[in-house]
Amino acid sequence: MTKLSKTFQIHDERFHSILGPTPTLRLLAGNESCPFAHEAGVFMASTNHLFITSSRIKDAQGEQSPSGLYLMSTTPPYTTKLLKEDFYGRPFSSVNDVVVHSDGSIWFTDPTYGFEQGYRPKPSLPSQVYRWNTVNGNTRVMADGFGKPNGICFSPDEKTVYVTDTHWLHGDGSTDDQRVSSIYAFDVSIYHGEPFLTNRRLFAMADKGIPDGIKCDLEGNVYSGCDDGINVWSPGGVLLGRILIDGGVANFCFGRGGEIFALNEHQLWRVQLGGDVKGALLEI
Repeated sequence: MTKLSKTFQIHDERFHSILGPTPTLRLLAGNESCPFAHEAGVFMASTNHLFITSSRIKDAQGEQSPSGLYLMSTTPPYTTKLLKEDFYGRPFSSVNDVVVHSDGSIWFTDPTYGFEQGYRPKPSLPSQVYRWNTVNGNTRVMADGFGKPNGICFSPDEKTVYVTDTHWLHGDGSTDDQRVSSIYAFDVSIYHGEPFLTNRRLFAMADKGIPDGIKCDLEGNVYSGCDDGINVWSPGGVLLGRILIDGGVANFCFGRGGEIFALNEHQLWRVQLGGDVKGALLEI
């Protein structure tokens, strides 16, 4: 292992091509009294806007909105619409991460963190991965057997799905080293005209905390927010390097030309990698 700086840690020489000649890390905003920068970072290239969600903020009036899939307008007044809240009458627990396939279907994870953290009712479903067909409204369970399925993303060619399992971290904040903190890979196979997740395999384990949010770049490299920052693996599961951010990273998103916006609960960071690096979702 070699070190480029205290911020960028190299475990494999291939990481140099991702970092580029002059990688940087810059703090964009911080607020130690409010966990404003939690997850769900979305960069809108057309308007140069970045959307993020906060962690739990108390509401004195209370809140009864169900967990589910919501559609939010990206322009004022930012109206929202509930799209899906249950699996054939059984309510979702704590819909966590979402990715949209090129066919328009929405794939998402549903762990039980909300119940364990005291703001959702007792779960009526296992912790699973779902696919919602936006054309005919059909919802299918795509994968089960997780402790807590969390982040989800597709490889650039959409032939592989990556899912993080953050079972190591309990809802009350305690941890258990006997529970998994790993990333699993699945093949997307077609049977009778429908997609199935097959060939489940362990892709990588986070050695520092949990692998939370997860994304791919156009070369198929896999990035995940962990307790020491953003870890990067090759498509073959080799740890290439780390972008070290004090306090870790819950989630992140790609911007333009090697940009990454990293969410650190109380801080929002901008990482600049090599200009040729492009996120698989936006391809910019």
